[in-house]
Amino acid sequence: MTRRTVALLVLSLAAAAVCVRLGVWQLSRLAERRARNAAVAARFDAPPVALDALPADTAARHYRRVRVAGRADYAREFVLANRSRDGSPGVHVVTPVRVTGRDTAVLVNRGWIYAPDGATVDLARWREGDSLLVDGYVELPSRRPGAAALEGARAVPAYRWLDPAAVARAVGYPVSSFYVVARPGPGEGAPPGDRPVRVEPPALDEGSHQSYAVQWFSFAAVAVVGGLAFARAQRRR
Repeated sequence: MTRRTVALLVLSLAAAAVCVRLGVWQLSRLAERRARNAAVAARFDAPPVALDALPADTAARHYRRVRVAGRADYAREFVLANRSRDGSPGVHVVTPVRVTGRDTAVLVNRGWIYAPDGATVDLARWREGDSLLVDGYVELPSRRPGAAALEGARAVPAYRWLDPAAVARAVGYPVSSFYVVARPGPGEGAPPGDRPVRVEPPALDEGSHQSYAVQWFSFAAVAVVGGLAFARAQRRR
């Protein structure tokens, strides 16, 4: 066996080892994803709790079902711009809710409404009554740098993403560091035309980790088989 053949075999085995390691890593990512999905699903399936019963830890309260009851401050609500639904442009309507006994208002994402430009809407027709009772889940704001508010004068404030500090400055009183996404009611069909369409919980898919693992293991097999085939051909010569 020539040095060239030995070198190629070593290179093939090294490449196969790397591919196997990457495949195992993807399988470990898949296991982590499944464990996270199971934890989130358990939180979605749990009965809603009162605000005071939420865990203090931010990660522990994420996706927890909660019930919010209070007075809606429609005069200070705003929208999250460029939120699509079934391919149509629109916004999410976020309303501060003043809960009795709490100085901090709770931000409630009441749902999606159509907006041709993904930002400009008239919210007067979308009010649900002075008092709100919302069954939803806790969502955390995105941690993104830069200004969240869209530029230009607007009748309804519009934000690219939810920034509680910016919202608190705009509304003039403290707001929660999280927000509550109102969920559709059980067996709810088409929503009435006088309130936003409730936002569905995020899909708990497994991603592409399994297919990526199969690909890496395939690459490892190709490297080993190819190296052995080349060595066999060289030996015959």
